[in-house]
Amino acid sequence: MAVSALSAKFFHDEKAAFGWLESVLWPHGPVCPRCGGLDRITVVNGARTGLWRCGPCKRQFTVTVGTVFERSHVKLHLWLQAAHLLCSSKKGMSSLQISRILGVTYKTAWFMTHRLRAAMSLPPEAAQMGGDGKVIEADTTYVGGKEANKHVGKRNPKNIGGAGKAIVHVLVERGAGARSHHIADVSGKTLRPILAKHANAQSSLMTDTHGGYHHIGKTFARHEMVDHGRDEYVRGDAYSNSAESFFAILKRGVYGTFHHVSEAHLHRYLAEFDFRYSNRSALGIGDAERTANALRGIVGKRLTYRVSLGAGAS
Repeated sequence: MAVSALSAKFFHDEKAAFGWLESVLWPHGPVCPRCGGLDRITVVNGARTGLWRCGPCKRQFTVTVGTVFERSHVKLHLWLQAAHLLCSSKKGMSSLQISRILGVTYKTAWFMTHRLRAAMSLPPEAAQMGGDGKVIEADTTYVGGKEANKHVGKRNPKNIGGAGKAIVHVLVERGAGARSHHIADVSGKTLRPILAKHANAQSSLMTDTHGGYHHIGKTFARHEMVDHGRDEYVRGDAYSNSAESFFAILKRGVYGTFHHVSEAHLHRYLAEFDFRYSNRSALGIGDAERTANALRGIVGKRLTYRVSLGAGAS
């Protein structure tokens, strides 16, 4: 008989939820988030769930201190349910749907989903993609509704093609992960820093014939371009089909699940799709492991409601 993925005790019991999160974040035992101490850490009995006391600094803490869950009034087991739902939904899940499933307000669900997206975001110290013998594909796409579908008072007749839409650039390492960015334009000045920071120059780079790739492509071990303008999409191992597949999932999520994504928050949604793609089942990562991997990213990423509302940088 099949068992629901959400039947695990830590999805419904607060004590079990704290115990499970502690096993994920503290695999070798509790660590004080205040001083980093490992010794003489004891459980505070008779207090709130999951409370510990650090011997060296004498301060009390829980596993949520210093994470995106800190000071949240939402029960931890509901956070774990929300994380599982986001991580197991290939095209994402809207805050409104999360609100209905968890029985919280839409405002609370919206904030929860953005905190979880922050947890999924790439850490600044992340290593470059690719390397010797590896292949990286680079491509861009436009995200945004058609002018004909907008309210008559908001249509702009000058918005033809990609005009008026958000531009998304992605790097996909074949057989591995993806990293996408919301960019202002597709010039070499914009693309060069992204590739220099995220793509190992010993890789083979596969792109289309857009001029923004010409000079930066020369810094890679090999650079192949396919000419889409001449209906060329595959030439040997030169193609960008993996990047196109990533965009297909992203757009189905944006248009089919979220319906509209603000440019101010687009970078957070991209982090979510990057994470799921980089931890997909084709790489041998199941829903439970994907959720645990996401929650390992909650540390050191406090996100206040005010900051999340005002976030406009990509």
